[in-house]
Amino acid sequence: MRILVIGAGVAGMTAAYSLTQSGHQVTVLDREPLAGNGASFANGAQLSYSYVAPLAAPGVAKKALGWMLDAEAPLRLHPRLEPAQWRWLLDFLRCCTAERFEATTVELLGLGAYSRRMVHNLLQREALEFAWAVNGKLVVYRDEKELAGAAEVVRLQARHGSEQAVLDAGECLALEPALEALRGVLAGGIHTPSEEVGDAHRFCQELRRVLAPQGVEFLFGRNALGLLLQNGAARGVTTVEGPLHADAVVLAGGAAAVHLLRPHGIRLPIYPLRGYSLTLPVAAHHLSPRISITDSHHKIVYAPLQDRHGHQLRVAGMVDLAGEKAEQPARRLATLSRQAEASFPAAGDWTQARSWAGLRPATPDGKPIIGASGIPGLWLNVGHGALGFTLAPATAQLLTDMIDGQAPALDPAPFALRRPTTAQSVAAPA
Repeated sequence: MRILVIGAGVAGMTAAYSLTQSGHQVTVLDREPLAGNGASFANGAQLSYSYVAPLAAPGVAKKALGWMLDAEAPLRLHPRLEPAQWRWLLDFLRCCTAERFEATTVELLGLGAYSRRMVHNLLQREALEFAWAVNGKLVVYRDEKELAGAAEVVRLQARHGSEQAVLDAGECLALEPALEALRGVLAGGIHTPSEEVGDAHRFCQELRRVLAPQGVEFLFGRNALGLLLQNGAARGVTTVEGPLHADAVVLAGGAAAVHLLRPHGIRLPIYPLRGYSLTLPVAAHHLSPRISITDSHHKIVYAPLQDRHGHQLRVAGMVDLAGEKAEQPARRLATLSRQAEASFPAAGDWTQARSWAGLRPATPDGKPIIGASGIPGLWLNVGHGALGFTLAPATAQLLTDMIDGQAPALDPAPFALRRPTTAQSVAAPA
């Protein structure tokens, strides 16, 4: 089939790759000038297959009330006069139960494990350079009670194949000497040796390099304005430059997919969560983390990216519910920089760190939306939130199997558009 993929971030590019390998003729459309220039550009860079628990967790609602009143909190709400924001928040609160948290975590763990397999299969087939490494991940805690709670999650995840260890403060420092500035405040951490890192933007660029000689057409700087329907089925999109025809359309364009479906009475339960990152150059004499670090207290992740081009530390954190503009508020970035430098003062010259902000297309329950849209010929691969890089290789293969009429390796029902936790939102007219 001729398949048009809307979106050239990690979700769209992995879908394009998977569909091409399955024999389809693929065109990729994106409003950005290059692949991976949107939410994938400077994300957290962690491939965290074992750390997929959703943001909607028991107790988060109570914490969030305090966070929203704190200008330096990891999560902030900027109230807006738009129903979509409040509808998303209400659905999010409905998902913050122990039962939903455990069920969603188990479903995402299965998807994460499958994604690891897909990444490794891809790397066996293709020579991709995107600073990929298996360096493990350490989540550090400053509170004994929070560490104990994390240990409970470790026990849950161990029942589903995750291999993790609970470390005390001394063991954390022995594993990662760059944590020295936190000596005396650490309670301990959770170590997962199998976790990976990589540069999502370069990953997208590398997939384009591989796919172009295979006949995949890339149309950059072009925006999909609406769907082309023929006898009720999706047969392409309209653009300023003219119509683009296809046998099927895959929406993988993040938050922008919401606007394409709204005129057709389909409401995607997706809202953009603005996140921030810093990319710090690291020299040989600097004491920078060698493994991925997540600071649970500040909700900041640190990913070392090293290849023949040099060594960098990617720092990402904070979530703002503030609409669809990828702004870079000076105060939020200053907070991120100050907290990062306090934790790793010798990691590099923090005045040289490059800042970025991006919009993560998130669902209330934390699971991506994969599969049929309700319109024949229109398929969904959206809503990956902060786990786009981690989950995209798996969702791409699941989607390809469904398009081909093959039985997917995982049950796709938990990731369908009309699933129990978001059914009310999805069914409502636009």
